[in-house]
Amino acid sequence: MGFWDKSLRVFNCLCDNATQSVRRLAQQTGLSKSSVPRLTQAMERRDRYPASWCWETAAGRPWLTRLGGAMLSTFGLKRGVGLDTMSEFFARLRLDTPVGCSPSALRGVRQTLASALLATAGRWEKDGVRASEVREIIGAVAETFLPQRRLVFQDVPTGDMVQDAVADARSYATWKAVGEARLTALGTGGLSLVSDRAKAFIQLAEQGLECLSRPEFFHVVHELIKRYALPIGRWVRHAQQERTKAEEGLASRQGLAHGAPAYAEAQAAVEAIEA
Repeated sequence: MGFWDKSLRVFNCLCDNATQSVRRLAQQTGLSKSSVPRLTQAMERRDRYPASWCWETAAGRPWLTRLGGAMLSTFGLKRGVGLDTMSEFFARLRLDTPVGCSPSALRGVRQTLASALLATAGRWEKDGVRASEVREIIGAVAETFLPQRRLVFQDVPTGDMVQDAVADARSYATWKAVGEARLTALGTGGLSLVSDRAKAFIQLAEQGLECLSRPEFFHVVHELIKRYALPIGRWVRHAQQERTKAEEGLASRQGLAHGAPAYAEAQAAVEAIEA
């Protein structure tokens, strides 16, 4: 029996009768008389806030576990949020007493969670292949340069990572070997491949995977921006110069009454150019 199972037994007995002796608690829970005081003292240390009792219940403990797993998975593994930040978040929610939420404690849980996710994904993948549920992939490929060069192959509609491999080269031959081996293992092929306009990627789509090669939208936007960036820049600089002139004209009329036509005209000019 785990620690929290023992703690829950003691908690439920205390809820029924809060003035039981150690001997009586041990008899009710089936625990030893030496472990009951340790469990009750640990409860007292955790009981620091009005909502602390909730985490001792049969419903509260699983919810707290789910919260921790969701935080580490969504923000830690998927978004790269630092452990110090997540530790601070748990402390602000006053969860530093019922769970260990120091950066080192969270690091250990994150590693365990990452291993469990990979193992689960592997089992699901095998089940899907056996059931012939794999469809053609609309892929996106790119290279990342972290401590090592990585070749990343992602399925666009689902966001699933098809392949994440360390490689010394990023040539067509390397990509073809990596991509074909992975798709063969999945028992599927490529429907289309999204990439930048690198020659190796185009060749990978058209010759290696024999599918449609499609450009990344990012590069399309970049090309569009290059077309109108200079004209817009000129318009902005001209507008800033006109605003400076209008403000100088208004400043030169500060001695006039605010209702004077010359002052009102200068103020309207400033407002118009700001708009």
